[in-house]
Amino acid sequence: MPIAQDLPVPHVLVVDDDPALRELLIDYLGENEIRVTAVADGAAMLGTFADEPIDLVVLDLRLQGEDGLDLARRLRERAEVPIVLLTGRSEEADRVMGLELGADDYVTKPFSPRELLARIRSVLRRSRISARAAAEQPVREERRRAFRFAGWELNLGTRRLTAPDGRRVELSNQEFNLLVAFCSAPQRVLSRDQLLGLSRLNSAEVYDRTIDVQVLRLRRKIEPDPFNPSLIVTERGVGYAFNTSVQTLV
Repeated sequence: MPIAQDLPVPHVLVVDDDPALRELLIDYLGENEIRVTAVADGAAMLGTFADEPIDLVVLDLRLQGEDGLDLARRLRERAEVPIVLLTGRSEEADRVMGLELGADDYVTKPFSPRELLARIRSVLRRSRISARAAAEQPVREERRRAFRFAGWELNLGTRRLTAPDGRRVELSNQEFNLLVAFCSAPQRVLSRDQLLGLSRLNSAEVYDRTIDVQVLRLRRKIEPDPFNPSLIVTERGVGYAFNTSVQTLV
């Protein structure tokens, strides 16, 4: 199914040290209305990213002599560009770490180009929805400085979470995004699909595990008793609700 004609052709940057795979993806994705730039290493990736607008990066975690997770981290520090990881079937720890660093999806090798195309389109679609929703937010939302809830304070500018006793609590990128999503919609039930869009977590195939794991990790940081949560409550068969009032500081 081709990309809608009224949308610009997306530009995907493929980073893989296998020249045959790069050529395959250039041809296949190009035939499906996706512009592809393919490079072999991290230096070329960062150079291309600095010189051209990129809509999505496909990144192999096992580049020869390079740390793919470090490259993913450096990408995420530069921009919120969507990232799809290429991993081996036995690299579960790397996949989890990549998702925690802010990657949007992954595909395990060997894979079919058709599967990768479907993942790319899904991530691009979610990215467009998130961008459109952000653009439609009223100006007053852009001036939000922090959230306060149950004695906690989440500073949006510094991304700092402060506990009721004054301790600073470190959050991963996904934990921060998830907590912002909850604070933005307190005392409302949010489905896993809604949380995907609001917090840019992983894709449909593994979204139950990803959402639930991130919620569990966030509970461990903000709940007095993570196994009997009072702030992030489960609505069985639906999703989660942030069961507290939230004050927005501007």
